[in-house]
Amino acid sequence: SMQASSTTTTTTTTHIHASASSRCRPPWLRNSSQRASRSFSLKASSSKQQQQQHRDDFESFLFEWQSELCDKLTRLDGSNENNNHEGFCDDTWEREDGSFGRTRVFSDGDLFEKAACNVSVIRGTLTETRAKTMSSRGRKGINPKGGQKYNACALSLVWHPRSPHVPTFRADIRRFAVEPDSASVGTETNAWYGGGMDLTPYYLDEEDAKHFHGKCRDVCDEYQTRESVEKFGKHSLYRKYKEFCDSYFYIPARLEHRGVGGLFFDDVATRGGEDGDASVAPSDAKAFTKAVALSWLDVWEPIAKKKRNTAITEQESIWHQQRRGRYLEFNLLYDRGVKFGLDGVTPDRFESIMVSAPPRIRWDYKATPPEGSKEARLLEVLREP
Repeated sequence: SMQASSTTTTTTTTHIHASASSRCRPPWLRNSSQRASRSFSLKASSSKQQQQQHRDDFESFLFEWQSELCDKLTRLDGSNENNNHEGFCDDTWEREDGSFGRTRVFSDGDLFEKAACNVSVIRGTLTETRAKTMSSRGRKGINPKGGQKYNACALSLVWHPRSPHVPTFRADIRRFAVEPDSASVGTETNAWYGGGMDLTPYYLDEEDAKHFHGKCRDVCDEYQTRESVEKFGKHSLYRKYKEFCDSYFYIPARLEHRGVGGLFFDDVATRGGEDGDASVAPSDAKAFTKAVALSWLDVWEPIAKKKRNTAITEQESIWHQQRRGRYLEFNLLYDRGVKFGLDGVTPDRFESIMVSAPPRIRWDYKATPPEGSKEARLLEVLREP
């Protein structure tokens, strides 16, 4: 998902930096008069200054880490130094209800065929339907009749490398905060955190998979409580979120997982752990969520550097695009965030929801790799990881 979960609204969206959207187009659709300056700043307009003034520390972290990540990824790609590539585009938007966000996309680079990094902050009021859903999932402090103010914010990204030997990387962190009900005694805002990361290889490298899961385990171990270690053993937090990831990124119609997994967590409460499972929650939900985000590049960069210059055959390129088709199948058929975002989406924000789609895809009828091939080995693992 590349979109913060929220109640769908139909309020007007305004582009703060209108010319920036042209740089999100593929290179062949741009011209020099449409190109926007790379010196774009969130402080460029009074509306952006107002957004900054109303951000809390978690929202500020999302925007700051987005900017830092995009700078690091541009340097990692290297194409801006070789052929004057413009780097990430900026598409910043706001709504009349106070919601706002920033979509940044890098296209046609040396390492990245497409990389997207989005931040969205959605403000609204819980409808009765959504309030009942949240209450039924055990979220405390929710009036099932609706009417409470909420704030949903997320940083989400997907990196589609040019080479089939470099795996696709998807990750996000998010927070859903609800103000106290006017009829309740408490006055403290309730907040729940979620996020994770997962790896989608096109050719299996077991050492890369071990490295990736080892890093995921390390960040979980840092926030595992002593009580959960004593009761459930070492790495229980990692095992829990790995299982969530395996079950979530599954394509039932294909009887296979989308990739080799990673971490996936949701509904992690600010205080007291998750209802009914408090002892297997991180010691500090917000700090853990930030730590997951800060680990993303360290987890993926070594894999990318090792494989980015590997020679590519025509058959490997075809397989790459066929497997990308599976990636999009999952997004459109099963991903909760994409399905929710597409429900009632306005044309001006449709691109931001679909930005996670790979740039080039193939669907070849009954494309089955030869038995014993590298491609067949990947499918074996995806069917029974």
